[in-house]
Amino acid sequence: MDLELRHLKIIRAVADAGSLTRAATRLGLAQPALSTQLKRIERALGGALFVRGRDGVRATALGELVLDRARVLLPAVCELQEEATRFAARQGTAGHRIGGTHGPLLGGLVDRLARQDPGVPVTTHTSWSEREIAGSVADGRLDFALIGVCGESPPPEPGRLAWMEVARDPVYVMLAEDHPLARRAEIELTELAAEAWTDVPGDGCFGDCFAAACVRAGFTPACVYEADTASCVHLVQVGRAVGLCRATFPATPGVVTRPLAGTPLVWRHLLGWHPAGRAAARASHVLAQAREAHTEAMARAASREARERATTTGRAPAARIAAASEARVVATDRAAASEPST
Repeated sequence: MDLELRHLKIIRAVADAGSLTRAATRLGLAQPALSTQLKRIERALGGALFVRGRDGVRATALGELVLDRARVLLPAVCELQEEATRFAARQGTAGHRIGGTHGPLLGGLVDRLARQDPGVPVTTHTSWSEREIAGSVADGRLDFALIGVCGESPPPEPGRLAWMEVARDPVYVMLAEDHPLARRAEIELTELAAEAWTDVPGDGCFGDCFAAACVRAGFTPACVYEADTASCVHLVQVGRAVGLCRATFPATPGVVTRPLAGTPLVWRHLLGWHPAGRAAARASHVLAQAREAHTEAMARAASREARERATTTGRAPAARIAAASEARVVATDRAAASEPST
Protein backbone atom coordinates (compact mmCIF):
# COMPACT_ATOMS: atom_id res chain seq x y z
CA MET A 1 0.00 0.00 0.00
CA ASP A 2 1.32 3.44 -0.92
CA LEU A 3 1.19 6.11 1.75
CA GLU A 4 -1.26 8.89 0.91
CA LEU A 5 -2.11 12.26 2.40
CA ARG A 6 -5.35 10.86 3.83
CA HIS A 7 -3.29 8.34 5.80
CA LEU A 8 -1.21 11.15 7.33
CA LYS A 9 -4.42 12.96 8.23
CA ILE A 10 -5.65 9.85 10.06
CA ILE A 11 -2.39 9.54 12.01
CA ARG A 12 -2.51 13.20 12.97
CA ALA A 13 -6.18 12.96 14.00
CA VAL A 14 -5.52 9.97 16.26
CA ALA A 15 -2.56 11.70 17.91
CA ASP A 16 -4.46 14.96 18.41
CA ALA A 17 -7.56 13.21 19.79
CA GLY A 18 -5.64 10.87 22.11
CA SER A 19 -8.05 8.02 21.50
CA LEU A 20 -9.45 6.05 18.61
CA THR A 21 -13.02 6.76 19.68
CA ARG A 22 -12.62 10.54 19.63
CA ALA A 23 -10.56 10.41 16.42
CA ALA A 24 -13.26 8.33 14.69
CA THR A 25 -15.89 10.89 15.69
CA ARG A 26 -13.83 13.78 14.33
CA LEU A 27 -13.14 11.95 11.09
CA GLY A 28 -16.75 10.82 10.68
CA LEU A 29 -15.82 7.14 10.71
CA ALA A 30 -16.93 4.15 12.74
CA GLN A 31 -14.29 3.13 15.28
CA PRO A 32 -13.82 -0.39 13.81
CA ALA A 33 -13.26 1.12 10.36
CA LEU A 34 -10.68 3.54 11.76
CA SER A 35 -8.89 0.71 13.62
CA THR A 36 -8.72 -1.33 10.42
CA GLN A 37 -7.28 1.59 8.42
CA LEU A 38 -4.72 2.36 11.12
CA LYS A 39 -3.50 -1.26 11.12
CA ARG A 40 -3.05 -1.12 7.33
CA ILE A 41 -1.05 2.11 7.65
CA GLU A 42 1.14 0.59 10.37
CA ARG A 43 1.84 -2.46 8.19
CA ALA A 44 2.81 -0.18 5.30
CA LEU A 45 5.20 1.80 7.52
CA GLY A 46 6.73 -1.28 9.12
CA GLY A 47 5.68 -0.95 12.74
CA ALA A 48 3.22 0.24 15.35
CA LEU A 49 2.54 3.97 15.45
CA PHE A 50 0.58 4.02 18.71
CA VAL A 51 0.48 2.14 21.97
CA ARG A 52 -3.10 1.45 23.05
CA GLY A 53 -3.94 1.69 26.73
CA ARG A 54 -6.74 2.27 29.18
CA ASP A 55 -6.28 6.04 28.97
CA GLY A 56 -6.22 6.12 25.19
CA VAL A 57 -3.28 5.99 22.79
CA ARG A 58 0.20 7.49 22.70
CA ALA A 59 2.68 7.63 19.86
CA THR A 60 5.59 5.23 19.65
CA ALA A 61 9.04 6.41 18.53
CA LEU A 62 8.09 5.52 14.95
CA GLY A 63 4.79 7.30 15.44
CA GLU A 64 6.58 10.46 16.64
CA LEU A 65 8.81 10.36 13.55
CA VAL A 66 5.83 10.06 11.22
CA LEU A 67 3.90 12.74 13.13
CA ASP A 68 6.80 15.19 12.88
CA ARG A 69 6.83 14.77 9.10
CA ALA A 70 3.04 14.84 8.81
CA ARG A 71 2.78 18.12 10.72
CA VAL A 72 5.13 19.69 8.18
CA LEU A 73 3.77 18.06 5.04
CA LEU A 74 0.04 18.53 5.58
CA PRO A 75 0.13 22.35 6.07
CA ALA A 76 2.60 22.63 3.18
CA VAL A 77 0.29 20.73 0.83
CA CYS A 78 -2.67 22.84 1.97
CA GLU A 79 -0.70 26.02 1.33
CA LEU A 80 0.38 24.73 -2.08
CA GLN A 81 -3.23 24.04 -3.03
CA GLU A 82 -4.36 27.51 -1.93
CA GLU A 83 -1.48 29.21 -3.74
CA ALA A 84 -2.15 27.25 -6.92
CA THR A 85 -5.82 28.23 -6.77
CA ARG A 86 -4.94 31.90 -6.37
CA PHE A 87 -2.43 31.70 -9.21
CA ALA A 88 -4.96 30.05 -11.53
CA ALA A 89 -7.49 32.76 -10.68
CA ARG A 90 -4.96 35.47 -11.52
CA GLN A 91 -4.12 33.75 -14.79
CA GLY A 92 -7.75 34.03 -15.76
CA THR A 93 -7.79 37.76 -15.02
CA ALA A 94 -6.69 40.08 -17.80
CA GLY A 95 -3.94 42.22 -16.33
CA HIS A 96 -2.35 45.46 -17.48
CA ARG A 97 1.07 45.19 -19.15
CA ILE A 98 2.35 48.75 -19.44
CA GLY A 99 5.55 50.06 -20.98
CA GLY A 100 6.84 53.55 -20.38
CA THR A 101 9.83 55.85 -20.53
CA HIS A 102 11.37 57.50 -17.48
CA GLY A 103 9.15 59.93 -15.59
CA PRO A 104 6.65 60.12 -12.73
CA LEU A 105 3.55 59.45 -14.81
CA LEU A 106 4.14 55.69 -15.12
CA GLY A 107 4.32 55.27 -11.35
CA GLY A 108 1.22 57.39 -10.89
CA LEU A 109 -0.72 55.29 -13.41
CA VAL A 110 0.32 52.03 -11.74
CA ASP A 111 -0.77 53.42 -8.36
CA ARG A 112 -4.17 54.49 -9.65
CA LEU A 113 -4.81 51.17 -11.42
CA ALA A 114 -3.85 49.27 -8.28
CA ARG A 115 -6.28 51.38 -6.24
CA GLN A 116 -9.11 51.19 -8.77
CA ASP A 117 -8.69 47.50 -9.66
CA PRO A 118 -7.00 45.80 -6.69
CA GLY A 119 -7.62 42.32 -8.07
CA VAL A 120 -6.09 43.01 -11.49
CA PRO A 121 -2.33 42.46 -11.79
CA VAL A 122 -0.18 45.24 -13.28
CA THR A 123 3.27 44.68 -14.76
CA THR A 124 5.60 47.34 -16.16
CA HIS A 125 8.51 47.61 -18.55
CA THR A 126 10.67 50.70 -18.91
CA SER A 127 13.07 51.71 -21.64
CA TRP A 128 14.84 54.78 -22.97
CA SER A 129 13.44 53.87 -26.38
CA GLU A 130 9.92 54.98 -27.29
CA ARG A 131 10.20 52.88 -30.45
CA GLU A 132 11.02 49.74 -28.48
CA ILE A 133 8.01 50.22 -26.22
CA ALA A 134 5.67 50.96 -29.12
CA GLY A 135 7.01 47.96 -31.01
CA SER A 136 6.36 45.71 -28.01
CA VAL A 137 2.73 46.87 -27.93
CA ALA A 138 2.36 46.38 -31.68
CA ASP A 139 3.75 42.83 -31.37
CA GLY A 140 1.49 41.95 -28.42
CA ARG A 141 4.20 41.74 -25.74
CA LEU A 142 2.74 44.78 -23.93
CA ASP A 143 -0.80 46.12 -23.69
CA PHE A 144 -0.14 49.85 -23.41
CA ALA A 145 2.62 52.32 -24.21
CA LEU A 146 2.90 55.45 -22.06
CA ILE A 147 5.37 57.70 -23.84
CA GLY A 148 5.76 61.29 -24.92
CA VAL A 149 6.56 63.33 -28.00
CA CYS A 150 7.62 66.91 -28.52
CA GLY A 151 4.94 69.28 -29.77
CA GLU A 152 2.98 67.89 -32.70
CA SER A 153 5.54 65.24 -33.65
CA PRO A 154 3.92 61.91 -34.57
CA PRO A 155 4.26 58.95 -32.20
CA PRO A 156 6.05 55.76 -33.25
CA GLU A 157 4.12 52.98 -35.01
CA PRO A 158 1.41 55.42 -36.18
CA GLY A 159 -0.12 52.91 -38.59
CA ARG A 160 -0.30 49.99 -36.18
CA LEU A 161 -1.28 51.54 -32.85
CA ALA A 162 -4.09 53.78 -31.67
CA TRP A 163 -2.87 56.83 -29.74
CA MET A 164 -4.67 59.23 -27.43
CA GLU A 165 -3.28 62.30 -25.72
CA VAL A 166 -3.10 62.07 -21.94
CA ALA A 167 -1.96 65.66 -21.40
CA ARG A 168 0.41 68.28 -22.71
CA ASP A 169 2.82 70.28 -20.58
CA PRO A 170 5.25 73.13 -21.12
CA VAL A 171 8.85 71.96 -20.86
CA TYR A 172 10.69 73.33 -17.82
CA VAL A 173 14.36 73.87 -17.06
CA MET A 174 15.95 72.48 -13.91
CA LEU A 175 18.75 74.36 -12.20
CA ALA A 176 20.78 74.16 -9.01
CA GLU A 177 18.94 75.89 -6.17
CA ASP A 178 21.77 78.44 -5.88
CA HIS A 179 21.92 79.18 -9.62
CA PRO A 180 21.74 82.95 -10.34
CA LEU A 181 18.50 82.42 -12.30
CA ALA A 182 16.84 80.17 -9.71
CA ARG A 183 14.94 83.06 -8.12
CA ARG A 184 13.32 84.01 -11.41
CA ALA A 185 9.66 83.20 -12.07
CA GLU A 186 10.48 82.12 -15.62
CA ILE A 187 13.63 82.00 -17.72
CA GLU A 188 14.34 82.96 -21.31
CA LEU A 189 16.02 80.16 -23.24
CA THR A 190 18.55 82.70 -24.55
CA GLU A 191 19.69 83.32 -20.96
CA LEU A 192 20.95 79.74 -20.86
CA ALA A 193 23.08 79.97 -24.00
CA ALA A 194 26.37 79.74 -22.10
CA GLU A 195 25.31 76.81 -19.92
CA ALA A 196 26.38 73.20 -20.17
CA TRP A 197 23.36 70.92 -20.56
CA THR A 198 22.55 67.38 -19.47
CA ASP A 199 19.97 65.00 -20.90
CA VAL A 200 18.98 61.34 -20.84
CA PRO A 201 19.41 59.14 -23.93
CA GLY A 202 16.51 58.24 -26.17
CA ASP A 203 15.47 57.66 -29.76
CA GLY A 204 12.51 60.04 -29.77
CA CYS A 205 12.17 63.47 -31.27
CA PHE A 206 13.02 65.55 -28.20
CA GLY A 207 16.72 66.01 -28.97
CA ASP A 208 15.94 67.42 -32.40
CA CYS A 209 13.20 69.66 -31.00
CA PHE A 210 15.56 71.00 -28.33
CA ALA A 211 18.28 71.72 -30.88
CA ALA A 212 15.79 73.54 -33.12
CA ALA A 213 14.52 75.63 -30.17
CA CYS A 214 18.10 76.63 -29.32
CA VAL A 215 18.73 77.68 -32.93
CA ARG A 216 15.59 79.82 -32.83
CA ALA A 217 16.91 81.37 -29.63
CA GLY A 218 20.17 82.21 -31.38
CA PHE A 219 22.63 79.65 -30.02
CA THR A 220 23.86 76.08 -30.18
CA PRO A 221 24.55 74.23 -26.91
CA ALA A 222 28.31 74.06 -26.45
CA CYS A 223 28.23 70.99 -24.20
CA VAL A 224 25.59 68.31 -23.63
CA TYR A 225 26.20 65.52 -21.10
CA GLU A 226 24.17 62.42 -21.94
CA ALA A 227 23.61 60.39 -18.78
CA ASP A 228 21.09 58.39 -16.79
CA THR A 229 18.47 60.27 -14.77
CA ALA A 230 20.36 60.11 -11.46
CA SER A 231 23.56 61.45 -13.06
CA CYS A 232 21.66 64.23 -14.82
CA VAL A 233 20.14 65.32 -11.52
CA HIS A 234 23.54 65.20 -9.82
CA LEU A 235 25.15 67.38 -12.50
CA VAL A 236 22.38 69.93 -11.97
CA GLN A 237 22.64 69.76 -8.17
CA VAL A 238 26.36 70.53 -8.18
CA GLY A 239 25.97 73.30 -10.76
CA ARG A 240 27.79 71.58 -13.62
CA ALA A 241 24.85 71.72 -15.98
CA VAL A 242 21.22 72.64 -16.45
CA GLY A 243 18.63 70.34 -17.95
CA LEU A 244 15.17 70.25 -19.40
CA CYS A 245 12.42 68.42 -17.54
CA ARG A 246 8.70 67.89 -17.55
CA ALA A 247 6.37 70.09 -15.56
CA THR A 248 5.59 67.06 -13.38
CA PHE A 249 9.24 66.65 -12.31
CA PRO A 250 9.18 65.47 -8.67
CA ALA A 251 10.63 67.41 -5.75
CA THR A 252 14.41 66.90 -5.63
CA PRO A 253 16.80 68.32 -2.99
CA GLY A 254 19.13 70.96 -4.38
CA VAL A 255 17.17 71.40 -7.62
CA VAL A 256 14.55 73.94 -8.69
CA THR A 257 12.49 73.91 -11.88
CA ARG A 258 11.27 76.94 -13.77
CA PRO A 259 9.13 77.41 -16.90
CA LEU A 260 10.76 78.68 -20.08
CA ALA A 261 9.39 82.04 -21.17
CA GLY A 262 7.17 81.81 -24.23
CA THR A 263 6.91 78.01 -23.97
CA PRO A 264 9.39 77.17 -26.75
CA LEU A 265 8.96 73.45 -26.10
CA VAL A 266 5.84 71.40 -25.32
CA TRP A 267 5.68 67.78 -24.21
CA ARG A 268 2.68 65.60 -25.12
CA HIS A 269 2.02 62.54 -22.96
CA LEU A 270 0.47 59.77 -25.08
CA LEU A 271 -1.14 56.40 -24.39
CA GLY A 272 -1.00 53.85 -27.18
CA TRP A 273 -2.50 50.39 -27.68
CA HIS A 274 -3.19 47.93 -30.47
CA PRO A 275 -6.76 48.50 -31.73
CA ALA A 276 -7.21 44.76 -32.30
CA GLY A 277 -5.31 43.66 -29.19
CA ARG A 278 -6.62 42.13 -25.99
CA ALA A 279 -6.41 45.47 -24.16
CA ALA A 280 -8.46 47.54 -26.60
CA ALA A 281 -11.64 47.17 -24.53
CA ARG A 282 -9.82 48.51 -21.46
CA ALA A 283 -8.15 51.44 -23.18
CA SER A 284 -10.70 54.08 -22.16
CA HIS A 285 -10.39 53.07 -18.50
CA VAL A 286 -6.58 53.11 -18.54
CA LEU A 287 -6.60 56.44 -20.40
CA ALA A 288 -8.86 57.98 -17.75
CA GLN A 289 -6.55 56.74 -14.98
CA ALA A 290 -3.49 58.11 -16.80
CA ARG A 291 -5.13 61.53 -17.05
CA GLU A 292 -5.98 61.47 -13.35
CA ALA A 293 -2.40 60.46 -12.56
CA HIS A 294 -1.16 63.45 -14.55
CA THR A 295 -3.53 65.81 -12.73
CA GLU A 296 -2.26 64.48 -9.39
CA ALA A 297 1.37 64.88 -10.49
CA MET A 298 0.74 68.48 -11.56
CA ALA A 299 -0.91 69.26 -8.22
CA ARG A 300 2.10 67.84 -6.35
CA ALA A 301 4.47 69.84 -8.54
CA ALA A 302 2.51 73.06 -7.93
CA SER A 303 2.57 72.48 -4.18
CA ARG A 304 6.29 71.75 -4.26
CA GLU A 305 7.12 74.88 -6.24
CA ALA A 306 5.01 76.99 -3.92
CA ARG A 307 7.10 75.72 -1.02
CA GLU A 308 10.32 76.33 -2.95
CA ARG A 309 9.46 79.96 -3.56
CA ALA A 310 7.71 80.72 -0.28
CA THR A 311 10.56 83.03 0.74
CA THR A 312 11.18 84.57 -2.68
CA THR A 313 9.22 86.73 -5.09
CA GLY A 314 7.81 85.53 -8.38
CA ARG A 315 4.72 84.10 -9.96
CA ALA A 316 5.89 80.59 -10.86
CA PRO A 317 3.67 78.85 -8.26
CA ALA A 318 0.59 80.60 -9.59
CA ALA A 319 1.58 79.68 -13.12
CA ARG A 320 2.00 76.04 -12.17
CA ILE A 321 -1.28 75.93 -10.26
CA ALA A 322 -3.02 77.50 -13.25
CA ALA A 323 -1.44 74.90 -15.50
CA ALA A 324 -2.64 72.11 -13.22
CA SER A 325 -6.15 73.54 -13.24
CA GLU A 326 -6.08 73.85 -17.01
CA ALA A 327 -4.86 70.24 -17.25
CA ARG A 328 -7.92 69.08 -15.31
CA VAL A 329 -10.24 71.00 -17.61
CA VAL A 330 -8.50 69.76 -20.76
CA ALA A 331 -8.53 66.18 -19.47
CA THR A 332 -12.26 66.43 -18.87
CA ASP A 333 -12.81 67.80 -22.37
CA ARG A 334 -10.66 65.12 -23.95
CA ALA A 335 -12.54 62.38 -22.16
CA ALA A 336 -15.41 63.10 -24.52
CA ALA A 337 -13.28 62.36 -27.59
CA SER A 338 -14.78 59.41 -29.41
CA GLU A 339 -12.00 58.13 -31.69
CA PRO A 340 -8.28 57.61 -31.01
CA SER A 341 -5.70 58.61 -33.60
CA THR A 342 -4.15 55.79 -35.54
